[in-house]
Amino acid sequence: MKYFEADFVISPCSPDAADLLAAIAGEAGFESFEETPTGLKGYVQQQLFDQETLQAALAEFPFDNVNITYTIREAEDRDWNEQWEQEGFEPIIVRGKWREVRGKRNVQALIIHDGRHLPTEEISHLSPLTSHLIEIEIDAKLAFGTGTHETTRMICATLFDLFSNLSPLTSHLLPLRVLDCGTGTGILSICALKLGAKEAIGYDIDEWSVDNARHNAVINRVDDRFTSLLGDATILNKVEGTFDLVLANINRNILLADMPAFKQKMAPGATLILSGFYTADCPMLIEKAASLGLTLQQQKEDHDWACLVFSFPS
Repeated sequence: MKYFEADFVISPCSPDAADLLAAIAGEAGFESFEETPTGLKGYVQQQLFDQETLQAALAEFPFDNVNITYTIREAEDRDWNEQWEQEGFEPIIVRGKWREVRGKRNVQALIIHDGRHLPTEEISHLSPLTSHLIEIEIDAKLAFGTGTHETTRMICATLFDLFSNLSPLTSHLLPLRVLDCGTGTGILSICALKLGAKEAIGYDIDEWSVDNARHNAVINRVDDRFTSLLGDATILNKVEGTFDLVLANINRNILLADMPAFKQKMAPGATLILSGFYTADCPMLIEKAASLGLTLQQQKEDHDWACLVFSFPS
């Protein structure tokens, strides 16, 4: 798979400007970024790069007195898999309260880590032996979704709350079927499965992500309930049945285009959780969902990123 590498120079450079730039570049196809002293370095699959979209968005960059320039070149042909294996991420803790039923689970936190950076001090008062902790280990190999991004964290927290209202983690599984659109590392599917979903199917346009999601499902011992497919939303035409829970952490334009396909795969009473966009994008996404007969149930925000939850009437 061939990539372009872009060096973005932000003047003056600030974390807020860099975050907004990453969101804008994401709509032009960029899928990963590295911070630099002067801005960001971004990577995009050559066949997915939309330079017109990038140019138009940068021309209307909403921060006054901020100038952004960039240079782009073909990325070095290197072992991306090895590079990401050598990197890690700081653990993410999603705290909550899982109500206890019949003396079963009383889960207090969901921990997402890379298997190396364990949050020992932060979870010292929680013990898996007393069922207070759910662990998800993610080995990120050039795939989006480690839990460190606001959008991933919001969806994981939403799943935590959703499942806590349905049932504790008992010995049996909830009869929920999950669709994970743009699965990345598989983190959202794995989260749902560990919280008690019966089955999850994820798809992604990136072959690295498809393989990485399968790999992470094995690490987390849920591979017998997870299927990872290569393709875009059109692959749903080949997927049988409907789903009780549909998850999508993708940029706004793809969500607007693919929401009708999501709706077609939703069972009566199903829930749709969307993220991957800014708060300013919410009105058009809510309007699109309403046109499909979906009802807004919840809206969350984190550093201008947003997460929307919709329901499909029974």
